[in-house]
Amino acid sequence: MDWEDLRVFLALGRHGSLSAAARALTVNHATISRRIQALEDSLGEKLVDRRPDGYVLTAAGRRALAAAGEMEAAAQSLAREGVGGDGVAVRGLVRVNAPPALSQGFLIDRLAPLAVLHPGLDIDLATDLRAVSLDRHKADIAVRLTRPKDGDFIVKPLGTMGFGLYGTPSVCETVETGSDPVFVGFDEESADMPDALWLAQRFPRARVAFRANNHMSQAIAARTGAGLAVLPHYIGRQVPGLRACALEPVREPREMWLLIRGQDRKDRVIRTVADHLQRVFEEERELFLT
Repeated sequence: MDWEDLRVFLALGRHGSLSAAARALTVNHATISRRIQALEDSLGEKLVDRRPDGYVLTAAGRRALAAAGEMEAAAQSLAREGVGGDGVAVRGLVRVNAPPALSQGFLIDRLAPLAVLHPGLDIDLATDLRAVSLDRHKADIAVRLTRPKDGDFIVKPLGTMGFGLYGTPSVCETVETGSDPVFVGFDEESADMPDALWLAQRFPRARVAFRANNHMSQAIAARTGAGLAVLPHYIGRQVPGLRACALEPVREPREMWLLIRGQDRKDRVIRTVADHLQRVFEEERELFLT
C-alpha cells in the first residue's frame, strides 16, 4: 500500500469531489482517479461509488477513511515530537480557528505568549467569520459558539458568553431617558448571523447607523458615538469609552465550546494548545459573565 494513494484518498473523502481534491493537492483529475484505483486494488475493497454527480464513499471506504486519518495523525505526531519522543520540547504548527471578535478581543493576547513559552511551537490563528472545517484539516482546534451535532470531535465547554447593549455615556443617557435607540450592527453580508438576527427581531424599526462584520469593529464605531452596539461583555468591558446601557431586552447568553478531532486526542502539541485555551477561559470566566 502506497502512502501517496492514502493521502489522495483522504483528500477525496474530506473534500467530497474529484475537482476539490485535485485543487487541494494541486494535481489533475486523472491522478486522483489513478491513485484511488491503485488503493482499491491494494486493499481488495471498493472504496468509492463512482456516480454521475460525484464520488460517494462505500461502507469500506468510510472505514478506510477513519483508519487513514488515524495513520495521518500518528505520522504528524511523530513529525512534531521526533521519533525519540523525549517528552520535553513542544514543536510544530497548530492551527486555531475562532470568530474574529473573540480572536481579536481575547485570544491573541492569551495565545501569543504560548509561542514564546515554547520556542518550537507555531500557532496559526484564523479569524474567519464562518466556521473553518476541522474534518478537512483546515484547522486543528476550533472555538465555537454552537455545539456540533455530529462528527468525531472531542468537545469541551469553555463557559458562557454574556451580552449587553454598550455605548458612550452620552448615547446611553439619551436612550435611558426615553429617546429611540440608534444602533451599530452587522453588515448586509452578515445579516444571517445569530447576533444580527437578534437585533433585527428585537428592534425591527430601529435605525442602524453603522454596520461592520464583527463585534470588535462595532465596538470601535460605538465608541465614536455612532450608536448602541450589542456586544459580548468581554469586549464592552475592555473598550475604553463604553458602558453598559440600562435598556431591555438584552441578548441571551451563548455557550462557548472547544473542539479537536477525535484522532488528535493523543497529539501532544495540539493538546498543549487546547489545554492552555481551557485554562485561560476558566481563569477569566468573570470577564464573559453578566
